[in-house]
Amino acid sequence: MTFDAANLLPILPEIAILVTASVVLILDLYLKDQDKGLNHSLTLLGLVVAIALTGLVGGGEAQVFFDGNLIRDAMTDLLRGAILIVSILTFVYARPWLQDRGMLVGEFYVLGLLAVLGMLIMVSANGFLTLYLGLELQALALYALVAFDRDSSKGAEAAMKYFVLGALGSGLLLYGVSMIYGATGSIEFAPVAAAIAEQGMSNKVLVFGIAFLVIGIGFKFGAVPFHMWVPDVYEGGPTPAVLILSSAPKIAAFALAVRMLVDGLHSLHPDWQGMLVILAVLSMGLGNLVAIAQSNIKRMLAYSTISHVGFIFLGLLAGSEQGYASAMFYTIVYAVMSAGAFGILLILSRQGFDAERLEDLKGLNDRDAWYAAMMALIMFSMAGVPPTVGFMAKLLVLEAVVRIDMVWLALVAVFFSIIGAFYYLRVIKFIYFDKPAEDAPALVTSSGVRFAMSLNGLALLALGLFPAALLSVCQAAF
Repeated sequence: MTFDAANLLPILPEIAILVTASVVLILDLYLKDQDKGLNHSLTLLGLVVAIALTGLVGGGEAQVFFDGNLIRDAMTDLLRGAILIVSILTFVYARPWLQDRGMLVGEFYVLGLLAVLGMLIMVSANGFLTLYLGLELQALALYALVAFDRDSSKGAEAAMKYFVLGALGSGLLLYGVSMIYGATGSIEFAPVAAAIAEQGMSNKVLVFGIAFLVIGIGFKFGAVPFHMWVPDVYEGGPTPAVLILSSAPKIAAFALAVRMLVDGLHSLHPDWQGMLVILAVLSMGLGNLVAIAQSNIKRMLAYSTISHVGFIFLGLLAGSEQGYASAMFYTIVYAVMSAGAFGILLILSRQGFDAERLEDLKGLNDRDAWYAAMMALIMFSMAGVPPTVGFMAKLLVLEAVVRIDMVWLALVAVFFSIIGAFYYLRVIKFIYFDKPAEDAPALVTSSGVRFAMSLNGLALLALGLFPAALLSVCQAAF
């Protein structure tokens, strides 16, 4: 491959993140303990620069570069921006928790930035191999983040489970990619799509390849029955790591699914649609039913994630531009909701105490009415209560399913949504109708954290009242 400076222009946001990670890694060696906050400032600066560069290089016609391995199109621009904005929120929320425990070190920020870099590569990938490399960069950084608290045996156990099952999911995905390469002779999406349109399902190797791909996608999303790692990792991992894991990677996983299934295998839509229907129904059913029984809020949010993945799959399986746009809208909205929910748990935590049980939210309104209102907005949005954006996200996905005459599937989704509303409303009951514990201290947070949480919560309300702004951008991506 010949080097061309024009190739570097579309990947300026990725270069900005890589440079930031490298600078933080080297600078951290020379910083005294009291100056470690500089890592945080540099990380946020790098993310803001990457957002600015995304706007600078974005727009216009789609560009394919690096010998067809990378692409920059409307979907790349939108998902890049969403990943970077959500990542800023996660780092802002994580800082007080890390500082309290003496863990405000460069390694956390380097690993977080490398995970973000992996996500950006996944979003820009134009071939199976590039997508896989981005996925592995993200996954390896996240494995280390889950094990970041070395004194926590639960964290070590969660990281080990995540590593073993994540490696299994990656292996199955790679096995599927190798089969598709064997059947079509290419690992770029356009030639694969052309070969499949010509061959159809006559090639049995191709059939197995698609099955393994869908299994790999199910693992990365945490869909039932490939969800085993999600509750244990959410419960056992340190809350800042879980905050990062639960938000932006879902946007990258959506890019993974769209690039593989829509860009590469669209002509086989009827075949992978059936598999996604099964995953969606199982995920919505098990996720919502098991979440009701949880007393640990991190575990409850893990099963909630599984149920939301089911809804994202509804949009994908619709196979229409409207369906893909509604699934993208849902994924971005979910990432913002998840960041806010875990952000509140970090705000409630303090040195020597982690907010992990539902009881820890008791009387939050008496302790800080504003944070209580933000958490209520997040829970209402997750439950799909109007006028929050969660309602609009669910409505758009259901409409896409009804449009392809799968009314029964929409009814199943509505049924499980009604069940799911119970455990979200239970959190609001704890916040507003229960008294706080006698020894519950006042919540003291920085103005930066309060501003970020206000932005996070109010965005869910604003997008619910004016969804057209985000929805039109999602529709333009397809």
